[in-house]
Amino acid sequence: MSYRSLLRIAGPGFFPLGFLARLPYACTALSTLVLLQASTRSYAFAGLATAAQSLAVAVGGPLVGALADRHGHRSVASAAALANFGAWAALLAASQGTRASMVVAAALVGLTQPQVGPLVRVHWARLVRAHDRQHLLTAALSYEATADELSFVAGPALVGLLASVSPFAPAVVTMSLIAGATLPFALRHAHGGGDRQPSKQHRKPPLPWRPLAVVCLAMVAMGAVFGALQTAVTVYADTIGEPGAAGLVYAEFGVGSALAGAACAWLPGRFSLRARYVWFAAALCAGTAWLLVGTPLVSLPVAVAPASLTVAPYMISLYALTERLAPAERATTAMTVLCAGGPLGTAAGLAASGALAESHGLQGALLVAFTVAAGALLLALAGRRVAHP
Repeated sequence: MSYRSLLRIAGPGFFPLGFLARLPYACTALSTLVLLQASTRSYAFAGLATAAQSLAVAVGGPLVGALADRHGHRSVASAAALANFGAWAALLAASQGTRASMVVAAALVGLTQPQVGPLVRVHWARLVRAHDRQHLLTAALSYEATADELSFVAGPALVGLLASVSPFAPAVVTMSLIAGATLPFALRHAHGGGDRQPSKQHRKPPLPWRPLAVVCLAMVAMGAVFGALQTAVTVYADTIGEPGAAGLVYAEFGVGSALAGAACAWLPGRFSLRARYVWFAAALCAGTAWLLVGTPLVSLPVAVAPASLTVAPYMISLYALTERLAPAERATTAMTVLCAGGPLGTAAGLAASGALAESHGLQGALLVAFTVAAGALLLALAGRRVAHP
């Protein structure tokens, strides 16, 4: 069984510590929003500062990846965790100061964000090669997608519970997770060796920018779908007069995606990565089309259930394509460039869906999700010869 084999080659401690290590990323945006809204009493400013933080994550991620490729995962991931802990301390202090200092500190939190997801995916690729078990990479990426989805269910839920105690509590617990899980995970499980400064005769191979641009745009589209759905669930909760329903519906979406991601471990080997990319893009388009058409018929919570099953398989295909496309020496850079597309797309999706939701309500937000997914399908069809492993 694939997952049992992963347990044998990674060790049992890898999984619980790895899950806790990625929770700070899932908690960061909402923790920042809660903290700064409580400090300024302004949702608009808190949203602006959180958007600046998301853009900083997109900028800082590839930088962390490039440094990790050069100096090794362990040293860079550990340094990022320590820097992120310090940035959170600065944000807590800035929350009692000026708005300008809050924006700067929030951006620093994003810029120093430990890239646990991209780094651990590269670690899996190296691990399965070292054990001559390359066929387990699909299972490893399926597990990672499942863990990511579950972290984005557990993280916001944890922030919500802590925010009822104090607006400072989510930030403090996020810092505790960085110190107690992210840093130990980097020290214990991250790849230690880094490549030395390459000589003129042995320079690292360049990244394949054209195919990498295709998969990065595909991830931007996925992020935009997420942003549109976040707007949709918020509008839905407001419409029914139950603010807490937004988190529950989005959690349902995450759980469904996690289940689909776990099931990808059993896809047959003859189902090629190129074919998976195209077919799962088509499935994502169909899922968002169902949300647009089905929500007026059966309600959003019911429509979300089948639509959620189309998300993780599409994302897993992008991770697997990126791993195949990039030279081994540049894999971390490539993976962090891919992941930078997510927050950029989410910011764009939130902006576009928010504007349409103002005039067209829930259906306006869902229309953005469908339009972006349709664009992702067209990109997959047009780019299948470019992004070929």
